[in-house]
Amino acid sequence: MAGVVDHGGGVRGVEVPIPDNPLGHTLVYVVETDRGPVLVDTGWDDPASWEALGEGLAACGTSAEEVHGVVVTHHHPDHHGLSGKVREASGAWIAMHAADAAIVRRTRTGRPEQWYAYMAAKLTAAGAPEAHVAPLRVARGTLPGLAPALPDRDITPGELLPLPGRRLRAVWTPGHTPGHICLHLEERHPALREGNGRLFSGDHLLPGISPHIGLYEDPDDTTVTDPLGDYLDSLERLTRLAPAEVLPAHQHPFTDASGRVRELLAHHEARLSGLLSLLTEPLTPWQLAERMDWNRSWDRIPHGSRTIAVSEAEAHVRHLVKQGRTEPVAGSEPVAYLAV
Repeated sequence: MAGVVDHGGGVRGVEVPIPDNPLGHTLVYVVETDRGPVLVDTGWDDPASWEALGEGLAACGTSAEEVHGVVVTHHHPDHHGLSGKVREASGAWIAMHAADAAIVRRTRTGRPEQWYAYMAAKLTAAGAPEAHVAPLRVARGTLPGLAPALPDRDITPGELLPLPGRRLRAVWTPGHTPGHICLHLEERHPALREGNGRLFSGDHLLPGISPHIGLYEDPDDTTVTDPLGDYLDSLERLTRLAPAEVLPAHQHPFTDASGRVRELLAHHEARLSGLLSLLTEPLTPWQLAERMDWNRSWDRIPHGSRTIAVSEAEAHVRHLVKQGRTEPVAGSEPVAYLAV
């Protein structure tokens, strides 16, 4: 039976499992409206996850067939995966920020081999050894999230979403993805807590972990972006909202949003300072990732997680380059960086 929590004021949370993932589950929120329930995210596209979502909706006194709409915080498969099944069951609309909707459209036309080739080239350029890259050159099969549902509606930052009887405003918070949004429920907290309503924070603001901030990986987009800069700016935006409570997509709800923002800003500044101390000698992103502090030693990090770690190292280095604190070493291949 799926875990269900009544957060009061017509908002409930349903735990939808993520298969073989240490996060355990996605918290899908069921928001009552005058036209029926609206979901904030839907969870991973897996039979057990679909069953858990159905059980959770039943415990909330509703069903997938009665869902009026789906608001997707971002395109990742543990958030958007079941949106298509919900729409098939109910005819619900699906809303997403245009930047992530564009990724969904490109993903649907891509092929797994294109993605594997792209990642192999990127990792080689980042200094990854051939032993790490080789499996990607021969990889076959499907990847999760390669056929996500096309959204029906684009979310415009700052707009009130079409939830009859509710005031839910979109807040653009890029960083984890280019189109990540948080959702500010501009209504008095049901427990009368001090602050400005409640915030559905997706993966942007989590109580005990820092979300992955890596490069915006997209084989069809060569734009040089600064995801970490986007993320840090977006965190500052949430401080000004001062919500009474945060309802994240993972872990558990919490109240001190501004305190958590300060912790995350300090975490990333410490990480940037740590990288600068390493870059007294030329290092590639792979070499930086090997030396960075993770939740386990590098030799115990599995293949897929190492790829993610390198992307995070690259995002931090790119931010340092933008700040003028680091620069690439001319002529280095793979490219190495050095503090200035």
